[in-house]
Amino acid sequence: MNFKELLSGSLPVLLSSCPIPQDMRLLVLAPHPDDFDAIGVTLRLFRDNGNQIFVSVLSSGAGGVEDGFCTPSDPETKARVREEEQLRSCRFFGLPDTHLEFLRLLKDSDGHILEGPENYDLIRQCVHRIRPAVVLSPHGNDTNANHRRTCSLFVRVASEAEFPLEALFNRDPKTIRMRHDFFTAFGSAEAAWKGSLLRFHRSQMERNLHTRGIGFDERILRVNREIAQECPGEKEFAEVFEYGFWE
Repeated sequence: MNFKELLSGSLPVLLSSCPIPQDMRLLVLAPHPDDFDAIGVTLRLFRDNGNQIFVSVLSSGAGGVEDGFCTPSDPETKARVREEEQLRSCRFFGLPDTHLEFLRLLKDSDGHILEGPENYDLIRQCVHRIRPAVVLSPHGNDTNANHRRTCSLFVRVASEAEFPLEALFNRDPKTIRMRHDFFTAFGSAEAAWKGSLLRFHRSQMERNLHTRGIGFDERILRVNREIAQECPGEKEFAEVFEYGFWE
């Protein structure tokens, strides 16, 4: 089975209605610590189906930690803080520690992931080592440079891979525009669970409260409410994805 076969009818397709093989392996390419959590309900759907999930966090996200949040407030300490937050959230989710890795790709002078050959090779090695059937990543049509570059690097890897690859690119608060092919709908109980997952990222809770006046959890769930209004059904929240396929 591949997801492409399910796109012949009306869109978007509800993921929980799809016949997903248990032996299908998934890889989450997360530009920052916390991008995994932004699609936590969909990943829990796969987890509960018995699918193996692997997570590769591509940058430390140290630039997203406010000065004074940790002591000392140097980049290396900030990087450790964010990675420890991701480790704790993944343990709460139920992901084995051995399925989480931090690649710390090379960055440019602005702290963004470089699209150079070294980073391309690291992502290619990761994809070929894990050999997932499906890769999940933020969408490339996004104001966040790390989201754009992660998507671009992965698409290059997928187009040159020696095996078929499918992708689900998710919408987040900074996505500009994307196609809605698949979605996961959820209610208040699952939203509360997702909020707990997101709150493990204490540095992002603090930063969002200071800069936006809302917590990181509410920022993500607010987008999930908006998405649900654009999807069929009566659930209050939804995560949505654009599909990609390479053979």
